[in-house]
Amino acid sequence: MTTVESSGLPADVYSAKCPTRQVLDHIAGKWTVLVIDSLMQQGTLRYTDLARRIGGVSQKMLTQTLRSLEADGFLTRTVHPTIPPRVEYELTPLGRSLAEPIAALRQWTEEHINEIERARAAARA
Repeated sequence: MTTVESSGLPADVYSAKCPTRQVLDHIAGKWTVLVIDSLMQQGTLRYTDLARRIGGVSQKMLTQTLRSLEADGFLTRTVHPTIPPRVEYELTPLGRSLAEPIAALRQWTEEHINEIERARAAARA
């Protein structure tokens, strides 16, 4: 079992006090899933490319998601000294380690969408 270095306690997402709960909440968010999956599929991307790729994300949510992913060490932000500045995002090794489970979640969702929609329709009827 992993021990949380900051507290010396065992890592336990079921404990409200454990920081793993915050990480799980963060990586399970739809914008996080879509940003990481996009960067895994496309490689290094600029902000505008990510915004175009992820339909429906607001500028505010994309910016917050990118900042949070950078703070947690999942991606790097590189600013190139051009006019205007060119900013690129790329997954770190930690971020790439999330790629397989996130891709599996995306694929599962795409494969089972019809079953889910039928169940929703039946629940409304």
